[in-house]
Amino acid sequence: MDIDKIQMFEDKKIRTAWDEENEEWYFSIVDVVGVLTEQDDYQKSRKYWNKLKQRLNDEGSQLVTNCHQLKMLAQDGKRRMTDVATTEQLLRIIQSIPSKKAEPFKMWLAQVGRERIEETIDPEISIDRALETYAKLGYDADWINQRLQTIRARKELTDQWKLHGVEQGQEYAILTDEVTRAWSGMSTHQYKKYKGLKKENLRDNMSTLELALNMLAEATTTELTKVHNPQGLSENQVIAKQGGNVAGNARKEIEKSTGKPVVTDKNAKELNLIVTDVIEVISENT
Repeated sequence: MDIDKIQMFEDKKIRTAWDEENEEWYFSIVDVVGVLTEQDDYQKSRKYWNKLKQRLNDEGSQLVTNCHQLKMLAQDGKRRMTDVATTEQLLRIIQSIPSKKAEPFKMWLAQVGRERIEETIDPEISIDRALETYAKLGYDADWINQRLQTIRARKELTDQWKLHGVEQGQEYAILTDEVTRAWSGMSTHQYKKYKGLKKENLRDNMSTLELALNMLAEATTTELTKVHNPQGLSENQVIAKQGGNVAGNARKEIEKSTGKPVVTDKNAKELNLIVTDVIEVISENT
């Protein structure tokens, strides 16, 4: 299940999860309640949902019983159990909330579902949407192309982990740490902290060179996994470290030749600002 998804409704973040096996979206109910009741405070939205749950129970509704809970990123950056609802369940909840935003929200739900179906039928659509999103955020074309390649490399690696007895979630995170530490010298958490990140995606805040080495580490790990056929977490940890070390050695050679560190503390905003400044200087001199 792909949990770390953020959908936007009128500039408001809605935490979502995509269950690929059942082809079902799950939406954070508290986030939806906050939008429909126009609450900016998370705690107020949570209290509203708690009261609504009690009212639905009193009415004999099975909705609350049938709702699931998933661990999602909270405001403090930690994963916490969160009430979630499918599209069908969410539409029922919306009926119980007097809101002028109800109809637009229903249309938004339909759009989210339609886009996912389109991407399932034609994966190229999702790539086009990713290109458009990164371009709007100010990334240059070279970086975007590199980022899309890293997404492919990551998918190939996780597919191999799945085939070799690694469980999605915590074990994926452990192996990712092994790869990252081996090539960069830092764990994923340390790397994000170094760049001043909290919830942001680490790869979205890497330079083109950082992305290239990270992709080399993951692609090498994928190939080594195919060759050595490790089974389970511990055996895959050994391979992950070996794959990361290949890129780690490349990083050291680059740093030796350039005299500069490859891993930078610059995040996306600062990296894009540097690119913008360079472009402005070139424009002024032409």
